[in-house]
Amino acid sequence: MGTISYDPIKNRFAGYIRHSRLLRTLFYYLLDLFFLRSWHIRRILKKEGGILDRKGRWRLLDAGCGFGQYDRFILNRFENVEVLAIDVKENYLEDCKKYFQKEIKEGKIAFRQADLLKFDPEPVFDFILCIDVLEHIEDDQAVIRNLAHSLKPGGRLLMHSPSHYSEEDAGDEESFVGEHARAGYSKQDIQKKYKEVGLRVDKLHYTYGRYGHMAWQMSVKGPMLLLNRVGMSGLMLLVVYYPLVLLPCLLLNTADLFTGNVKGNGIYALGSRPGSDSNR
Repeated sequence: MGTISYDPIKNRFAGYIRHSRLLRTLFYYLLDLFFLRSWHIRRILKKEGGILDRKGRWRLLDAGCGFGQYDRFILNRFENVEVLAIDVKENYLEDCKKYFQKEIKEGKIAFRQADLLKFDPEPVFDFILCIDVLEHIEDDQAVIRNLAHSLKPGGRLLMHSPSHYSEEDAGDEESFVGEHARAGYSKQDIQKKYKEVGLRVDKLHYTYGRYGHMAWQMSVKGPMLLLNRVGMSGLMLLVVYYPLVLLPCLLLNTADLFTGNVKGNGIYALGSRPGSDSNR
């Protein structure tokens, strides 16, 4: 049957929402609603908000911004932030530029095409996001090194990726890991990689545990398998399907958010560069 992939579906959705601000905004809401990683990332950023809001102008790098989902949240949540969002996909960046025209004019965000393997600016960022990116890159340690170098002293790096437990979903041909350079990371993997580039690990947590994985199967994997099989005509079926599973998925995601998962199919790490930023 072949490997089931996210990319063709994502590209189709990008085509549908490209010319409609309303549809793109709705798409952001749906991503935040159904993708559990967004629940965890937004929760961490809110917890960090006490630190980030106390200072004056500060800079955030979105390393692999994709659709710009987290940039929208960050700009709405933090008044004093200045975002640089980078990605290798020019078409994604052009779509983001159209959506964030107002914020670009105000100097709150800039979009730039860049390869993370070559991206190595001076240490100017207070916070870096790298969400579901590293698993796609063979030389991930070079990327982590570049990102660590880009942080100011005291700056923080937050990454999320599939964990090594996601290999359990690769047991048949209908696997989502075919587009990855690796199945995922263990806590030991990330601790080692952060330590090698001089970053301290402040928080390390498995996501998509028992409850979150159940929600993912219902709200993401199942629908993706359907769309891969029948094409975008399956959207009409999903219009009927999602109202039936919405409440159970929200409850399962909430359970995952507040559960200390011993294992899970995702993992995030919040690390920091030693030292202190005088602006904090």
